[in-house]
Amino acid sequence: MFKKRATISCPRPIQVEKIRLSKLMSERGMCSRREADSFIERGLVIVNGLRVSELGLKVDPSSEVALDEKAALEQTGLVTIILNKPVGYVSGQAEKGYRPASVLLTPANRAKGDKSGMKFSPARMKNLAPAGRLDIDSQGLIVFTQDGRVAKKLIGERSEIEKEYIVRVEGEVTEKALGLLDFGLSLNGIPLKKAIVTRLNNDQLRFVLRQGKKRQIRRMCELVNLRVTGLRRVRIGNIRLGSLPEGRWRYLSPGEEF
Repeated sequence: MFKKRATISCPRPIQVEKIRLSKLMSERGMCSRREADSFIERGLVIVNGLRVSELGLKVDPSSEVALDEKAALEQTGLVTIILNKPVGYVSGQAEKGYRPASVLLTPANRAKGDKSGMKFSPARMKNLAPAGRLDIDSQGLIVFTQDGRVAKKLIGERSEIEKEYIVRVEGEVTEKALGLLDFGLSLNGIPLKKAIVTRLNNDQLRFVLRQGKKRQIRRMCELVNLRVTGLRRVRIGNIRLGSLPEGRWRYLSPGEEF
C-alpha cells in the first residue's frame, strides 16, 4: 500500500500596508507633509530610483526616498527665526483683539546682535509659522519657521526636545509639591511625562519639559496649590534666549540646531 504523503502548508506572505508618500517623508523628517505634496507634484521626489509626481501616491514604508537637488536647494533657503515674545501677544492667529507675535517680525525689531549674516528680505518672512505655543500671559523664546523639518522636530508627535522655563509662583513650595511636579500629575486624566522641576529661590522655579500641553505649567502648579505670576521660556533644545531683548528677533545662524 502507498503511504499517504504529508502536506506542508506554507504561510501566506505578510501584506505590508502602504502609506502615503507625503506622510512617510514627514515621518522621516525630510519635510512637512505640505512641502512633500508640493515636491511630489513638481516631480522632485525619487522613490526607489524612480521619479514620481502622483499626489496621494502610497508606497511601501521601507521604500528608499530621496529629494531632487532642486528641492534640497530650496530647503537650504528656508529660514527660522527666534523671538523674545512679550506678554500680551498670542503665538498664532490674532484672537479677542490681541495681536499675534508675528507682527513684531519687522526690520526695526531685528536684534542688533544678529550674527546670521542674512540680509532682511520680505521673501524670508513669508509662510513663517510658529513652531509651538507660548500663551498670551507668558514671555520668552518662541520659534517661527518656514522649514517643516524644524517644526516637526520641535512639535511633532514624537518630539523629545526639551523646553526650559523660569516660573515665578505664589504659594508654599513644599518638597511634596516639587516631587509631584517632577512626576505624578495628570491633566484630563492623562499622566504627564516626567519633568525636571527645581527651586531657584523662595518664589521661583525652573521647569524643563519634553511636552507642551496647553497652559501646562500653569495647570500643573494649580494642582499643587501654586499660582503662576510670571513665566518665561529661556531655552528650546540647544537654543537659548540669551541676551535677546524683549520684543526683538533674530535669524537662526548657520550651524545652530535645536
